[in-house]
Amino acid sequence: MSKDDKQGNGGSQILLDPYMSWAKGEAVPIIEGFGVDLLKIETAPWPRYGVDGAIVHVKGREDFVSVFVYDLPPGGSGSPQRHLYEEVIYVLSGHGSTVVEASDGTKHSFEWGPKSLFALPLNARYRLHNGSGIERARLASGNNCCMMINLFHNDAFVFDNPFVFPDRLGSSDYFHGEGHLIPGASGRNVWETNFIPDVSNFELKSWKERGGGSSTMMFVLADGTMHAHTSEMPVGTYKKAHRHGADAHVFAVNGHGYSLLWYEGEKDFVRVDWQHGVVFVPPDQMYHQHFNTSGEPSRYLAILLGSLKYPFTTRQRKVIMGSDVSVRDGGYQIEYEDQDPRVHQIYLAELAKHGVKSKMGALIDETQATRRSRDV
Repeated sequence: MSKDDKQGNGGSQILLDPYMSWAKGEAVPIIEGFGVDLLKIETAPWPRYGVDGAIVHVKGREDFVSVFVYDLPPGGSGSPQRHLYEEVIYVLSGHGSTVVEASDGTKHSFEWGPKSLFALPLNARYRLHNGSGIERARLASGNNCCMMINLFHNDAFVFDNPFVFPDRLGSSDYFHGEGHLIPGASGRNVWETNFIPDVSNFELKSWKERGGGSSTMMFVLADGTMHAHTSEMPVGTYKKAHRHGADAHVFAVNGHGYSLLWYEGEKDFVRVDWQHGVVFVPPDQMYHQHFNTSGEPSRYLAILLGSLKYPFTTRQRKVIMGSDVSVRDGGYQIEYEDQDPRVHQIYLAELAKHGVKSKMGALIDETQATRRSRDV
């Protein structure tokens, strides 16, 4: 980091932001927005990684997680990498492979395609390859680079550190889509692995407490602190509203729909429409609720810091245990009977636009909402 990069507010040595100084110095597009379509954003040559790329700062994120986009040309490869930040990669489009090299020289290779999910073991050397000679491949990296650069404010320590973490590699089968299930209470089942070939078809477990026939699976990837989970909503359903801390990046995977967000006491909703490629972040303690408007089950993927295996903060431990507990009982979830009546009215109106019938009748009295939805 140069002397100029270390100048903060007004050129003084206060209010420094080493990560933002680093990001600007990478000279690639820095994209901001409340909801961002990662399939449509501009990328530019990123010499550090040997690919075209962009940095995405979704509004609502705070200090722990950001998104990098890697855009590999047909038949192209990124430059060899190793870094002292954790990284979970979701494949937006294209086909390719990744080679991970252990400290003893052993190489692990796996092939990925659209909607694959994998993590790079901490500080292990790896390289990304595009397996197609005619199509580009675009990958989204959810990572805690921002936290690590701000913590050490030394680029060389993060990107050129020789320390190895052999325990992070896990079983060799983890690089081939194998893993093992860690059973938990409802909604807290964990699949531990390094690579998931297709997160859109991964088998989920019921989490009825989250409403609407919801199902989910938590992931521990490369024995990391970065968390990922995927959840699905059946046709004609939506989940209960809840809230938690910042930096949970939500990636749409299957289907289409929208999410409503609001702070406690606010009258108006913020709305984000989504389909595959879109990512958004519910801000800290902002209630949010996800709605499926498509004629197929809708699935999303969330990436954040602090896994079920390794919660990052004391507050996160509390939120994990109260994520499906009603606010009336000290939790963080709003039950259907306690939600704003407009929520269901808006949903019925949206379903009508898409020619989809509601399946929420067994959970909500739709009589009045059906009449009022005609005016929404």
